[in-house]
Amino acid sequence: MTHPKKTLVVGASNNPERYSFKAIQALLNHGHPVEAIGKRETTIGKIEILTGEPHLEEIDTITLYLSADNQAPLHKYFISLHPKRIIFNPGAENPSLEQLATSQGITCQHACTLVLLATGQY
Repeated sequence: MTHPKKTLVVGASNNPERYSFKAIQALLNHGHPVEAIGKRETTIGKIEILTGEPHLEEIDTITLYLSADNQAPLHKYFISLHPKRIIFNPGAENPSLEQLATSQGITCQHACTLVLLATGQY
């Protein structure tokens, strides 16, 4: 890892079977600071899962675990965080958000966060 990338996990769940849960664990294990947004306020270890559009700063990467329909109300919020990139995990593809993000200079990736971490490409 070159340097820690503060990552916002969107669609976070405290269910260990969910990929968002696994991604949070993997990000932490690789030394990346994590913020999380989900449907319900809860925790995963010391990570608070927030709801709504919390004030967050210095987000490097947003990794999405929500369908395009569920992302739609958050498009402006995502852009307002000024991330360097957005990762569209399988099932989270969203051409309209990708177009908006790209127009703002945000890199978009269609990839699996878990695979990127496991292969040293994160």
